[in-house]
Formats: sequence, structure tokens, C-alpha cells
Amino acid sequence: MSQPVTVELVRRLREQTGAGIMDCKQALQQAEGDIERARDILRTKGLASAQRKSGRQTREGLVDSYVHPGGRIGVLLEVNCETDFVVRTDQFKGLVHDLALQIAGTSPSWVSREDVPPAVLERERAVYREQALTEGKAAERLDQIVDGRLRKFYEQSCLLDQPWLRDEGSKARQVSQVIQEVIAATGENISISRFVRYQLGEGQTDDV
Repeated sequence: MSQPVTVELVRRLREQTGAGIMDCKQALQQAEGDIERARDILRTKGLASAQRKSGRQTREGLVDSYVHPGGRIGVLLEVNCETDFVVRTDQFKGLVHDLALQIAGTSPSWVSREDVPPAVLERERAVYREQALTEGKAAERLDQIVDGRLRKFYEQSCLLDQPWLRDEGSKARQVSQVIQEVIAATGENISISRFVRYQLGEGQTDDV
């Protein structure tokens, strides 16, 4: 007997497999809401196993650079994998290049949520809470509202949480999901080590 595909079901499947939101939703729809069947579908695709590779050491990789036409924005990016064999593949090189384009276009501040300094998070929480109070939101909903706005902050500021620019609108995958798909395809762990984004004139101040 089929059951509706709810947000809670999608969340549970994602936690169990590490696959992306859209893949989990599609697998559940295909499995008519049966989470065990959905896990088998994802396993067949190779997405569920990708998460298990995330603990492997990544000693090889590639440093890529991108300069936007006009020379006003530039990016240096280091992406790592396990072997130089994968480094030489078009799929890995394409991922690295597309990540550099993503950084140039969206200007994230950190790779992941874990990189955000605690002091920054506390400041953001305080601002969102004050905003909600000013807007007259109910006190019992403040934590929920703050968490929702913090998710938006992550989507803007953390590369792995951002919507993939090459996707369209509401169907956009997260950057982390795109990486998981390449991990599944190559059979190797892939991680973003660091990046620097330059913008002409950024950080300069006028002389007084």
C-alpha cells in the first residue's frame, strides 16, 4: 500500500543514505513511500554508497583558477580526491572548473557550515531573533523562525549548501549533492580543501 511522500520521509531517507533531497524524493515517489525500497533504489544508483566514502583520505587533487571576463573577479580553488587517476578524468576536471565558476558567481564565505565561526553564528542568530520580534512574531515560533533564516544564511554563505548554479530554479541541487554524484560515479572521495575569491577593489579604502 502506497503512502504519501512527506518532508519527514525525505529527511529520514537523506539521513540514512547521504543522498540529495531531490534524489531521495524521486526514490520515495518511485517506491510509493516505502523507505526500504527507496533505499534500494538509491543504492542501485550508487548515491547511497557515496556518503560512506567521505571518510577516506584525499591526498591528490587539483588547483584550478578562473578569471571572469573583464578581469574583475578571480578564483583560486583546491579540490582533492584519492588518486591521480581520477584527477586526470574529464569528470573531475569539469567539477573543479564548475566549482570555480560557482564561487565566482555566488561569493560564498566558507566551504561548509562547520567552517562558520561560532561568534558569527551567534551574531546572526541574535539579528534574526531581533528581526522576528520587531515583526511581531509569536514568541513560541521564534526558534523556528530563526532556524529557517539561518538555513538561508547557510545557503548564501556556505559553498556546499548553495544551490548549484547550473541547475534551474526550484529544481536546483545543492553543491554538496553534485559532489556526492561525482563521488558515486568515480568511486573515490572528493573534498573541497579551500578557495579564495578576488574582486577588483575589494577591501580597499579611500584615502582621507
